[in-house]
Amino acid sequence: MGEPRIGLIVNPAAGRDIRRLTGGANVVDNYAKRRVAECVLQGLRAVSDPPEATLMPDEAGIATTVVEDAPDSVSASLLDLSVRGTAADTRRTASRFREEGVNAIVVLGGDGTSRDVALECGDTALLPVSTGTNNVVPAAVDGTVAGAAAALVATGAVEGEAVTRRHGMVEARTDSDEVVTGLASVELSNRSFVGTRALLDPADLAGGIVSRANPADIGLSSVAGALGPLAPDESGAIGLRLDDADAAARTVMAIVAPGVVAEIGIEERRRLTGGELMTIEVEEGVIGADGERELELVDETVEFRSVGEGPRLVSLEAVFARAARNGVLANG
Repeated sequence: MGEPRIGLIVNPAAGRDIRRLTGGANVVDNYAKRRVAECVLQGLRAVSDPPEATLMPDEAGIATTVVEDAPDSVSASLLDLSVRGTAADTRRTASRFREEGVNAIVVLGGDGTSRDVALECGDTALLPVSTGTNNVVPAAVDGTVAGAAAALVATGAVEGEAVTRRHGMVEARTDSDEVVTGLASVELSNRSFVGTRALLDPADLAGGIVSRANPADIGLSSVAGALGPLAPDESGAIGLRLDDADAAARTVMAIVAPGVVAEIGIEERRRLTGGELMTIEVEEGVIGADGERELELVDETVEFRSVGEGPRLVSLEAVFARAARNGVLANG
């Protein structure tokens, strides 16, 4: 086994979509992301012998600056990777981290960035930190806290299996065998084109599937959660068919986007377990994942399903509770 090592992925594009203009989403500029990343490296010093840190390079130069300003006690370097400024950079980096045996990955971004990492990171412990728009999965936590937790897991100061939880994933599959995978949700909208990609108008939502449900979430997970919770590590999923609020027999109030609370009509809400599917006939629409439109549809039958175990997400509360209980943060 090599030296303990963490991977750090900073998505420069996260938190910069149109919802900054039309909704109430926070603006997270590249300076703020750099400061969070710098705090992650400072957090690695929570253990006496900090793990090495390898950062995904980016066209904005965030990672380069963070490496140059790394604390003296932390060995930090850039991953040898040619970047193209797309989501493929994140997926390729997560794949490399998995192949090279990185012990934990810290991700700065939103749900979309976390999903891209989850698709490629395998069993590597994952710590998503919120710097994006849709933030159902990433935690709104100080980078120093995330870095300290990553160091405790990467060095074995706390047992990774004891402080991580499997997060479910969901998918939509069309007649033409196109697949869209989501970490928190896969949404069906009744728009006929992808457009800005960001889901803006609650009236666009026609249904979908979620791997987690809580009214405190954002988007389809909030809609599903208004009628009862589904924990991220519970098996199965919840399928939804939606309708106009004034035509539906049942409605809920939900946070459907940053700064947007709306009344949503529920035609059907169904718990899907044991490989069950929910099928929707679509004349014209768009499938999205985690709040971002992905695939235009015309005359398709779409199957929504749970795809089982997803990434191993680190529970910050569990990490620090175990570290304190084991005395790993104490001297003398």
